[in-house]
Amino acid sequence: MKTLTILRHAKSGWDVQVERDFDRPINKRGARGAELIGQWLKRQKLPVDRIIASPAVRVTETLDIFQPAADLDNLEPHWDRRIYLASAATLIDVIRDTGKDAQHLLISGHNPGLEDLILMLVPDVADDELRAKVDEKLPTSALARLELDITDWHDLDTNSARFVGFIRPRDLDPALAPAMDDD
Repeated sequence: MKTLTILRHAKSGWDVQVERDFDRPINKRGARGAELIGQWLKRQKLPVDRIIASPAVRVTETLDIFQPAADLDNLEPHWDRRIYLASAATLIDVIRDTGKDAQHLLISGHNPGLEDLILMLVPDVADDELRAKVDEKLPTSALARLELDITDWHDLDTNSARFVGFIRPRDLDPALAPAMDDD
């Protein structure tokens, strides 16, 4: 059994002038969302033993806040440029490259790839409220937790996961909705 935790980066600061999208930072609302989601993960006592992430500034800043809040600051993320604005198919390849030693993997990156990844991994069945929420939108700082009946990440395949959790910043602090979702 493996668990895959998917964390979208925090709300970007669009008012900051940057030359490249890659360098866009998070804003104050995003920082608050990342902290709340990290605190939630810690309270739930959900394990993470490896982090793979996009090296884009908004992801590194998200993890700089999320990891201490989640009590995961002892984990050094593996920065993988392939995650930056990746398709779901590329994200599956990145995850498969993890091998078998990580039981509880966290991937942090961007939409639409992360949203599409969840929708590819979790079968579309009637009355799956968590999948329906993601199908509507995977907002910034949202965290999805999936379980997979595999022993090696190389065996990751579409329609092979089941939802075990989904949390958005607005679920923890209604003041962060709905503007938090606007990109």
